[in-house]
Parts: sequence; C-alpha cells; structure tokens
Amino acid sequence: MSETNTHVKYSSTIKQNSSSYHERWRLMKDLLARYGVIAGGLSVIFAVVLIFFYLLYVVFPLFISAKAELISQYDVPEKSLGKTVLLEMEEQNEVGARFTDSGQVVFFEAATGKTVLVQAVAIPQGAHITSFSQGSPVNEGAVIYGLSDGRAVIVKHQYKVTYPNNKRVITPSLKYPLGEPPLVLDDSGSALEKIAVKVGEDATSIVVKTADTPKGPGKIRLVNFEREQSLFADEAALKRTDSVLDVPVAGIENILIDKEGSNLYLVSADGRLSFFDISDKSSPVLKQAQNVVKPEYKISAITFLNGDLSLMIGDSGGLVSQWSMVKNALNRPEMQRIRAFKVSDKPIVVINAEQRRKGFMTIDADGNMGIYHSTAERELITKRVSDSLPSAAVLSPRANALLAESADGKMHFWHVDNEHPEVSIRSLWQQVWYESYPKPDYIWQSSSANSDFEPKYSLTPLVFGTLKAAFYAMLIAMPLSLMGAIYTAYFMAPGMRQYVKPTIELMGALPTVILGFLAGLWLAPFIEEHLAGLLSLFMIIPVGVMLFAYAFQYIPKPIRQKIPDGWDAALLMPVILLSGWFAFTVSVPLEAFLFHGTLRDWFKSELGIGYDQRNALVVGIAMGFAVIPTIFSIAEDAIFSVPKHLTVGSLALGATPWQTMTKVVLLTASPGIFSAVMIGLGRAVGETMIVLMATGNTPVMDLSIFQGLRTLAANIAVEMPESEVDSTHYRVLFLAALVLFLFTFIFNTLAEIIRQRLRERYSSL
Repeated sequence: MSETNTHVKYSSTIKQNSSSYHERWRLMKDLLARYGVIAGGLSVIFAVVLIFFYLLYVVFPLFISAKAELISQYDVPEKSLGKTVLLEMEEQNEVGARFTDSGQVVFFEAATGKTVLVQAVAIPQGAHITSFSQGSPVNEGAVIYGLSDGRAVIVKHQYKVTYPNNKRVITPSLKYPLGEPPLVLDDSGSALEKIAVKVGEDATSIVVKTADTPKGPGKIRLVNFEREQSLFADEAALKRTDSVLDVPVAGIENILIDKEGSNLYLVSADGRLSFFDISDKSSPVLKQAQNVVKPEYKISAITFLNGDLSLMIGDSGGLVSQWSMVKNALNRPEMQRIRAFKVSDKPIVVINAEQRRKGFMTIDADGNMGIYHSTAERELITKRVSDSLPSAAVLSPRANALLAESADGKMHFWHVDNEHPEVSIRSLWQQVWYESYPKPDYIWQSSSANSDFEPKYSLTPLVFGTLKAAFYAMLIAMPLSLMGAIYTAYFMAPGMRQYVKPTIELMGALPTVILGFLAGLWLAPFIEEHLAGLLSLFMIIPVGVMLFAYAFQYIPKPIRQKIPDGWDAALLMPVILLSGWFAFTVSVPLEAFLFHGTLRDWFKSELGIGYDQRNALVVGIAMGFAVIPTIFSIAEDAIFSVPKHLTVGSLALGATPWQTMTKVVLLTASPGIFSAVMIGLGRAVGETMIVLMATGNTPVMDLSIFQGLRTLAANIAVEMPESEVDSTHYRVLFLAALVLFLFTFIFNTLAEIIRQRLRERYSSL
C-alpha cells in the first residue's frame, strides 16, 4: 500500500513539474512574442521617421539663405595706369584683371591686390582709345577697343593652369584672336564712339557708332569677318562684309550683340530700345523699336542675362526689368517685359550677370549690392559693398566671389555662398514666365544639352500627373474590385470562390515591370488602333448581359434548376467574352461610317482633342489591373468576415439578400472596405514602373484621358541616376520624394481616422 502511495505521489510530482515547465515556457514565449511585436512596431516607426528626417536633411539646404562676406579690401592695383573700364576674374577666384582706359591690362591677386602681370594692348601710335566693350564673357573673354582713327583692336584674356610641385599656378596672358594689327572699321577715319563685338570660332561681328565729321553725321556700321579656309593656304583668310544701318545715331548710348551674332540691340539715352535681325550681315532688318523705361527715367545700366536671350535693364529709378524675345498673338517675335525687380530708390550703376545661371548682381549709386535670380524671382543677398560710388564690379564665373572697385580707389573682394538660387516657392508651385515662352506656365524641364538652359523645376505638373494617374487607375479598379469582392464574398458559391479568390490574388504577384512592359509595347498600340472598339465595350457589354438575363428567363425551368446557386458568374463569362469580341469587330465599319475615318482623327479635327499613344487611358487600365488584387483581397475578406448571425437575423426578419447586403453587410464591413480603397490608392500614387513605361513621361497639365503625364515617382526614377550629387536638381528630386512621402503619410493618417470612426459607428451591429 505504501509503495502504491509513493508511486502516486511521485507521478503527481512529475506531472506538477511538467505542468510548471510548460507554463513557464508558454509565459516565456508570450513574453518573447510581446516584446518582439513591440520591437518590430517601434522599428517600423523608427524607419519611417528616419526616412522623413533624411529627406528633410537633403532638402533643407535648398532653403538656406545666401550669404556674402568681405574677405579683403585694398588699394586699386597700379592705379596710375588709368581708370578701370572693366573688371574680370578667372574661375578659381585667384587672379583678377583690370582693363584701363589707357590700354593697359593689370593682372593681380584677387584676395590681396598684389600685381601679377601688367601687359599693354597693342594700341597703334597716334591713335587713342575712344570706346570700349566686352564680348560675351562665357567661354570667350574677348574685349574690343575702339580708336580715334576708325580702327579697333580685339584682345582676349586667358589663363593657363599648371601644377608644378603639385601646386596650382595660374598664368594670365593676352591673345589677339584676329591678329595684333588693328582692324579698319571706318574708311573715313572717324572716331568710334560706341562699339560692340561678338567673337566666334568662325565669324566675328562688330557694330560701331562713328562720330560726326564735317563730311557728314555719324553712322551705325556692321562689319562681319568670316574665316574661309583654302585648300592651298595654311591659314584661313578673313572674308569681310560691311553694311550701314538706316537708323538715327543721335542719342544711342549702348550697343549689344547676342552671342549667336544674329540679334542687335541699340539703346538710346531716352530709354528707346531698337531690335535688329542681323542674321544676314549684308542687310540688317529693324524688327522692333519701343521704350523700355518710364518717360521720367533713363537707362543707367544694361546687360545680357546668361544665354543672351534676355536683357536686364536698370533705370535711374532703381528698377531692374527683364526683357525677353517672345512670340505675340500673330506669332511674330517681339521684346516684352516678363518681370521686374525694385532694387533701390537710387540709380542702378552696375548690372553683372552670372555666367552659368540665370542670376545677376546689381549695385546702386549708394554702393548697395544685391544678388537676384530671375527665374525664381528671389532677392538673395543685399549688402553695402562701399561707402562711395562704385565704378566697376564683377561676379566670378562660378558666382562664388565678387570683386568691386569704388570711387575712393579701393578694391573690395567678397566671398559669396549662394548654392541654390533657382528654388523658391514661386518657381516650385506657381506659374513662371520662362525665357522664349509666350506666357507664364507650369513646366518641369530640369536639364538640356545647352549650357545656357534655364532650369524649370515646377513640381505642380508632377503632382498633377500623380493625381491624374491615380484617379484614372482608381476609376477603373474600384468598381471592378469592390463589386467583384461583394459578389465573391456574399453571392458566389463556396466551390467557385475557392478558385476565384486565389486566382485574383495571384494577379497581385505579377511584377509591375511586366505590366508596364505589356502596357507600353502591346496595350498602347492596341488601344490606339482599336479606340472605338474599346469605348464601345462600355455600351455593348451591359446590353449583352441584359439581353442574356432576359433570355435566361425563357430557358426551361428544369434546365435552370440544374444550375447550382452561386455559379451564375460562370454563365456570364462567355457572354462577356462574346460581347467584347463583337464590340471590337463591329467598331471598325461603324467607325468608318460614322466618323469617315478614325475616331482619333475626328477627336482632333472636330473637338481639338489630341491623342498620344501612351496616355492616361493606358495607365488607368494597366495600373488599375495592378491595383485590383489589393483592393479585392482586403475588401472580400472584410465582407466575408461579417458575422453570420447578422445576415441570418436580417434574412429571418424578412429582408431580401440584396437588402441584407446593402443595409447590414456593407455597413459592418465598411471599415475594411475603406481600408482596401485607401491601400489601393496608396499603391496607385506610389506606382513607378507602370507609369514610367506607359505614360510617355510628358510633364504636361492636361485633364484629357488621351494625353500623357509624368508622376513624382516616375520622375525620381528617371532623373535621379543622372543628377549630380548635392546639386539643385538632386535636392529638388529629394524634395519631390518628400512631397510624395508627406502626401501618402497625411492621406493615410486621415484614412485611418475615418476608418476608426466607421468601426466605432458600426461596431454595435
């Protein structure tokens, strides 16, 4: 008996120990699962926050204010050699150049003023300098001296960079691109009062205003030298073309030639601007003459903006206006003022344009300096560079340094930090009037083969394209997926549902790059060829289904009863396929009969609606196909999970299946259905490959379903590999990513709030 009790006690002890061990192991697993879920959730939150702050970190420099700092101040180098007519600075900001009215060129260290080299321009004896002008500073560096005897000297300053002992040494020098002997521009020997030059590789154009003489009044002469290479000569010969402009010369204060050598501008003291087409050097044509300042003001400074497509005109009232060549309503080019900057109340004495961007610097009569960007319409820097009247100033080629000379004989060297002047709220989100465009517009065009290109960073067409693509995708996906989910979860037979639901969910596993490939290379040409057939589907398929439903009533009852409940969809499949085939077949002769050609041509000729092969319709179908599985799966699960006692109770109270569906099931499942729609919308907004391959990537703002688009995600995917790290383009792309991130975050947050309210409202059912 004692042995039995002992065995029982021993067995009981083992069971207790085993139970205690399993209990501890279960508690440990619960604890691990609990903290694992917490750690995973916190990791997701941390990753999202980290992504947000990284995007903010990259984008933030776009909105940092520009800065200017005085580095040094010193006496004008070699002041005794004459008055400064032009200041220049090479790319590394190490060597400056001072061109004087005596024909001397002083090269000096920009930071200290120490003279590096003094070189005299080859001015012939017996002649003195009467005029001076600078050619286009970009990749040219040429200047011209007009002389008192009707001749001129063209000289070019250049800088050779060497690295002896791994130390950079910059050696300045002068070069005569058309030879050292002076060029005879006026045979009568009249003094050249005003002069302008454009030096090119194959041709050089010079325009001069000659002085009045006893033999007659002065003239505006155009002289063009063109290189002609002979097969039997070692050096190219210069072919000369002369012409005289039929225009009054009195009062002309400035002459400008654009860098292409095709446009000439004459500026009068009273503010009158005359524009000539000099493409044909033998016969210049006056295109336009107009006043560009108010009658009470005078032009005090004028220069080309980078690219020579616009003129920056400063007046005696402190206003700087930008005038550009645009086409008017008659499609004729004319000068128009596209923007203006109120810089000061004092006259503008210096305007200097940046050589690589659309920015410019101004200095007024009080010595106040301002740096602006034309496209962004931003005032970037305002500083006082001198207490006396400035006489000359220049921005470095990289626009990161400033050299200014004042009337008190001092030179001022400034460092400028201005990395991203192109970006502003206006340039990103508002209409901007770009050069050569007839009116302000929203445009994204971030790069070009031309170095004078004006970047266009408007995010508005990208946001518009993103919403347009998502709208048309949801317009196609929502009705199909939600109606399919309702029918599958509530009306379809379980035997059929077990095949249909996994099949549709399997569609979500298709790579979007495959869908985009098919959409771009097969679907887009197919829709273009069968547009009428596609549109007729929306009429013929509903009619076919209704006709089949009407005919189904007349099928003998014994045959109808053999069809199991919930298998009706299987009967409709051949009807839909047959209706679709009929729609595409009948549309060809019908299109020719009704529209006397193709439907696309009729849209263009009668309604003015263009058609792009890769358009929003193609994107809507392809991206809708990609979004359908997501919406269908979540919505179907939500509807199918509605407790059966609710549906049974509703039916027991006398409600029809359709009433039960609309009044009970859908309301109870509404939080899940809403989540399905929001997740599908998020998928559509963030989709990349389909819109990348099926839209044509045209950033246009057009509501037409037959026009292309460009989305934020596709734009980032296309341009990020080509952008320079830390450039404005690079950071604007990250700004686009931040906009997309904030859009989805805010939208999903609002969606979650709505979903929670729906759950609270219908949880009592």
